[in-house]
Amino acid sequence: MDLSTTYLGLQLKNPLVPSASPLMRKVDNIKRMEDAGAAAVVLHSLFEEEIRQASHEFDHYLNYGAESYWEALSYFPEVDLRIGPDSYLNHVRKVKAAVSIPVIASLNGVSTGGWIDYAKKIEDAGADALELNTYYLAAEPDQAGADVEQMYLDLVAELKASVHIPIAIKLGHQFSAFANMARRLDQAGANGLVLFNRFYEPDYDLESLEIVPDVRLSTPHELRIRLRWVAILCGRIKADLALTGGVHDAADVIKAVMAGAKVAMTTSALLQHGIPYLGTMLRDLTTWMEEHEYESVQQMHGSMSQRAVAQPAALERANYMHVLRSYQPNV
Repeated sequence: MDLSTTYLGLQLKNPLVPSASPLMRKVDNIKRMEDAGAAAVVLHSLFEEEIRQASHEFDHYLNYGAESYWEALSYFPEVDLRIGPDSYLNHVRKVKAAVSIPVIASLNGVSTGGWIDYAKKIEDAGADALELNTYYLAAEPDQAGADVEQMYLDLVAELKASVHIPIAIKLGHQFSAFANMARRLDQAGANGLVLFNRFYEPDYDLESLEIVPDVRLSTPHELRIRLRWVAILCGRIKADLALTGGVHDAADVIKAVMAGAKVAMTTSALLQHGIPYLGTMLRDLTTWMEEHEYESVQQMHGSMSQRAVAQPAALERANYMHVLRSYQPNV
């Protein structure tokens, strides 16, 4: 059974890749992932703010709104900058020395500037590829959508000019024309697109009048929007597609590959079931392929994508109508 695939130009033994998470802070955890069958790993992120923490600009944003209502200030929590750029580079070196699978480092930021110089330092530390993890909410009313899109394109272009290793960009789906944005990022030089970033939604504590962080693990239901967009983009852009968010078992990995993803990334399943669960997912993947007479992952890749559909928007509209009309409420 040939489980091998390629992602960002890297030869991988299978399509299962643990994504960025707190588990990646310990080298021993990553060694256990390799032993359990992980084909590669994405390290936890080094944040733009960690690199620029001493700058006046960062201080400005932390204190922005100080003259406003005190309740609103809880939107700006104390930022725990425990890692630091130098520690992160040392971690990359230690991981590369400890494992033989590809190591993908992660930068988390949204603006261009001097902090991007660390991409080159990450490359020099031995990272095989770099994932740009973008989390940005366009909260200013005078910021147009086109400006936000250009910010992403400029960021990819500047990173590509800084390093020689492949670059993937992890995105949210909240673009008005995501397919067009994906193509422009592809043209800007992105070697891969990771679909999708999870946008965490805070809650209000009505007693303390504070904003309360609410981090929840993903559920298999979240896989669906990712499958849809991977299936739409497969074959329409050159960049490799990775699916992340909602991958909890071998069936989810199979769906991701059939939609057109080169790899399926998972974190929540490992946090719930433990690192050895990777082995279970791979065994179940192999069993399913044997039972359905697939000889390789490549044979499955993109088999349920929309690359043969001339008008994917029309297909989506037709499916939308079909779903609404087929539902029968039990009332």
